[in-house]
Amino acid sequence: MSAVVHADAPAPVRRRTRRSLTLSIGLVCVGLVVVTAIVSLFWLPYPLADTTGTRLEAPSAAHWLGTDKLGRDLLSQLMVGARIALSVGAGAVAIAAVLGIVLGLAAAFATDWLDDTLSAIFDILIAFPVLLLAMLIVAAQGASLWSATLAIGLAMSAIVARLTRVLTKRVLSAQYITAARTSGTGWAGIIRQHVLPNIAPTLGVSLALQFGVAVLAEASLSYLGLGAPPPNASWGRMLQEAQGTVATAPVGAIAPGLALVILVIGVNLVADGLRDVADPTRRRSR
Repeated sequence: MSAVVHADAPAPVRRRTRRSLTLSIGLVCVGLVVVTAIVSLFWLPYPLADTTGTRLEAPSAAHWLGTDKLGRDLLSQLMVGARIALSVGAGAVAIAAVLGIVLGLAAAFATDWLDDTLSAIFDILIAFPVLLLAMLIVAAQGASLWSATLAIGLAMSAIVARLTRVLTKRVLSAQYITAARTSGTGWAGIIRQHVLPNIAPTLGVSLALQFGVAVLAEASLSYLGLGAPPPNASWGRMLQEAQGTVATAPVGAIAPGLALVILVIGVNLVADGLRDVADPTRRRSR
């Protein structure tokens, strides 16, 4: 079937087509990075520690993206960097989700004074940029892949917690919650049967967006020397190492920068597509 939408097509059809296209493009972008990361687990053009190549070699049949200032293959580093970006992003989002949802639910069900206290703490933490909080945590823990993942996840957990609190409060104010309580359903059952299913779609969209934030934060930490130490090849470290040779070997900076752009844009497009699916108002507007 043709995917072309005529100009005289109904507005809902045009909107639906644009949203489907947005989600498809996002999935393709993310899929490219995921496939690259999976392939890197089984095959690399050269080992990361291999320095047998000519320094700052231009792209060639032997080295498709060229080499860096130490003679290491850039394509191999880029492939491993995809794996690191996805693992840190997924790990940080998982930490933020678990901690943020637990704290958000605790604040929503807490007494007024404890709710106000937790809300104030969330607001204070959110006032600080994620990267700044992550830098402080990594500086205390020491630079490593796990420290970067933990630091980014902890820094993003306040955002998830505040959103969880707001969404849970909204659900608890519904009449069907009163009916469930009247029928004898306990708070654990309320959370399992009503709260979590109703807040999950919106939280899922937020976590998808936070994934992109985590990827950028990891690249920034690695650029500053606070990410995964060598021989790990992070896109941020590749950018840092290539900044002095941009004029003579621009591929060393363009390749990781373009990879970051593709992944982050892809994640944001997927999140936008998920928002269309999760938002009943948008679905009705179609």
